[in-house]
Amino acid sequence: MAQHTTNRRSAIDGRTTRHLGYTISQQKRKRVKEVFGWLKTVGVLRKVKLRGVPRVGWLFTFAAAVYNLVRMRNLVEATT
Repeated sequence: MAQHTTNRRSAIDGRTTRHLGYTISQQKRKRVKEVFGWLKTVGVLRKVKLRGVPRVGWLFTFAAAVYNLVRMRNLVEATT
């Protein structure tokens, strides 16, 4: 859960946010949300057109593999 930084009350107060672990947790959360956001928009997982757990599981695995390939391509381009 993230802390509200606007002018309203937050359920997360300074006792939690002052620790380094909270900052690391927020960074990891952002990275995971990016993956699922990509899978929903580009990886066609928002509205699956397949039926059954095995087929949807296969589609998820395939889309995640494609995401990893795209990410590897971008990492290689960034390092060269």
